[in-house]
Amino acid sequence: MNSLTCREFCCLFCCPPCPSKIAAKLAFLPPEPTYTITSDDPETYNLHLSDRAEFQYGQKELDCIEVLKRQTRAGYNIAMMYVKCAPQSRYTILYSHGNAVDLGQMSSFLIGLGTRLKCNIFSYDYCGYGASQGAPSESNMYKDIDTAFSTLRSKYGVTPSNIVLYGQSIGTVPTVDLASRVTVAGTILHSPLMSGLRVTCPNTQRTYCCDSFPSIDKVHKIASPALIIHGTDDEVISVNHGIKIFESTPITVEPLFVEGAGHNDVELYGQYLDRLKQFIDVELPKIARESDELNSI
Repeated sequence: MNSLTCREFCCLFCCPPCPSKIAAKLAFLPPEPTYTITSDDPETYNLHLSDRAEFQYGQKELDCIEVLKRQTRAGYNIAMMYVKCAPQSRYTILYSHGNAVDLGQMSSFLIGLGTRLKCNIFSYDYCGYGASQGAPSESNMYKDIDTAFSTLRSKYGVTPSNIVLYGQSIGTVPTVDLASRVTVAGTILHSPLMSGLRVTCPNTQRTYCCDSFPSIDKVHKIASPALIIHGTDDEVISVNHGIKIFESTPITVEPLFVEGAGHNDVELYGQYLDRLKQFIDVELPKIARESDELNSI
């Protein structure tokens, strides 16, 4: 978490304070947009990446990306990105990114991840990020992921049993919320936080009315198998958050606590990709088969 100047501190904690606005200023750091989306008609959209997106691939990979916009229940149009890496894949990953990037910056990573996992990936920008309208807030995040989920189902025909939710850092907040309300194939929580107050005040033992992002109070409702990933040296969200989330989630597989990894480099460790492959290629199909067998009895 970044240190605050005196002026910023006063702006945050003005009288009377508004918890939702405080949380938004502390948690959301949308970059200057690294892409634009143009439209030839209401259903045809074109992606334009700026140099700041640092796209690492060529035209062939760019052609695998489909972008679109949809309106949330809050009335804002948000940007979405469908990365078609594996047309025959059983699973599609619904990816919720961190707090300081947008879809343009994430495009290369999503292509690389989907290619290596042999999965298609669907992602979206929160309100106020990239080409999405509105302003980022906790309540808007929940509406954003609901819109992404419904679009993935209605436009692309992906059933919940073939959707894997993936949230990283602040992206675990909407991921946990959605996973607590719908049953999907699986859930991946990468560097999750218990709640906002527990990040800034580690000794907090309960959820107060002024707290934000209370994922710890929702994880017990997750009905899908969950994989928890966290770096042991995470300097932003302590690994204790990941441990507690793991202990509080009903259906879990072996977690991945990456020794020596921080908040933004877990993906650089070899065991990260190996663990994801094991989860998607072996554990989820096995759990699905066992569930089908039980239901058939």
